[in-house]
Amino acid sequence: MTIIKPHSVLDAAKVASCLRETFRTGRTRPSNWRLEQLHAIVKLIEENEDEICRALFADLHKPRHEALTMESLVVTASAKHAIKNLNKWRAPVKKETPYIVWPASAFILPEPLGVAFVIAPWNFPFLLAVDPVIGAIAAGCTVCLKTSEVTPATSELLSTLVPKYLDNDAIKVVEGGVPEVTALLEQKWDKIFYTGNPKVGRIVMGAAAKHLTPVTLELGGKCPVFIDDTVDLQLASRRIMAGKYGSNSGQACISPDYILVEEHLAPKLIKQFRSTLVEFFGEDPRTSKDLSRIVNKNHFQRLSRLLDDPATADRIVHGGERDEDSLYIAPTLIEDPALDSPIMADEIFGPLLPIITVRNVNAAIDLINDKPKALVVHLFSTNKDYVKMFTEETSSGGLVMNDCIMQFIVPELPFGGVGESGTGAYHGKASFDTFSHFKSIFNKSQSGRFAKLRPYGVCVL
Repeated sequence: MTIIKPHSVLDAAKVASCLRETFRTGRTRPSNWRLEQLHAIVKLIEENEDEICRALFADLHKPRHEALTMESLVVTASAKHAIKNLNKWRAPVKKETPYIVWPASAFILPEPLGVAFVIAPWNFPFLLAVDPVIGAIAAGCTVCLKTSEVTPATSELLSTLVPKYLDNDAIKVVEGGVPEVTALLEQKWDKIFYTGNPKVGRIVMGAAAKHLTPVTLELGGKCPVFIDDTVDLQLASRRIMAGKYGSNSGQACISPDYILVEEHLAPKLIKQFRSTLVEFFGEDPRTSKDLSRIVNKNHFQRLSRLLDDPATADRIVHGGERDEDSLYIAPTLIEDPALDSPIMADEIFGPLLPIITVRNVNAAIDLINDKPKALVVHLFSTNKDYVKMFTEETSSGGLVMNDCIMQFIVPELPFGGVGESGTGAYHGKASFDTFSHFKSIFNKSQSGRFAKLRPYGVCVL
């Protein structure tokens, strides 16, 4: 088995040209090929569950239950959903034709875009690598998957397993870092799918523009939570803390980034958050087996700088402990840091959670709308007026009410951002759609003929 690690434009060009040659043979178009590959993904996961969990633990200290429920089982469900619905997604959709063109027929036919390039991130290095590939396979594309060099164990595992289970002429895994992905971005692709941060997203979009290649950008941003006093605080706290700290220790694009709460409720909420954290992770979270670690020293130091900033350091009300050798940062609550402080400027992507007090719900919405559009806005409330306000007065990739993270595993909810948080969406049929072109087909019967021009149009016989 050869692991592809291109080190030049020529090598990257060879990867792209091989995939294009395979696509042009038509091999990936029939349903049988697509279904075989999707079943093979299910088999890959079922036969290598322990290896996947070990790789995720090596890269992120990810607990086994989290590796299963938030990565491998989600991919399995995604593949099975595609298997179940593939023929329905592929079916042509008949469209009505106006009388003036009769007799004729019209329909829309999904066809594969062609050769796809998927760039995976490090935070969910198995899930967010394989899940987009499922959409590309279902659509009938060939795929180059660039795994993340930041999570080497998972990257190596994918580069080993994919050629064993999938069609290696149509689906290739490339390992490497910036030089490799740069060389690959210089090639002509028919679709680029990138998951990561807005800074790199701009680079990807710029490279795609040279070839007019369509892109899907799954980015992130500061995902807010507004909570009011109509909810069960204990239940809400458990869901928020699980969404923040039980999902890769906050290293997730859809985890809560900051909390908005009215001033009168803040002390009670903070007390409940602290109680829940002790319940989940114990008095010393360092000893907990349910907490992931920071991915590497660069990100540890980035988060440490946020903690050490004077606007943050004096506002810590829970946690703050850390150990660089083990890449451990305790779940940390920060009360009312300045809105212009570094921790409130960019996505945190770690186990730090600011709690911002506001006068009322209107002030919360104003604060949300003052920032770039988030991937997700969370609302914890049973107040129907608040639900209406957040639905109509905020814009984000998604709106989630009274829970966190769980929307990601609903197969027929398209997942994606808007504005700074991304463009395009996937999951379920949306994954099939994002790697497909919907061709409009019009078929005119030979029985009709032009008669003559009339004052108000052409009469067709």
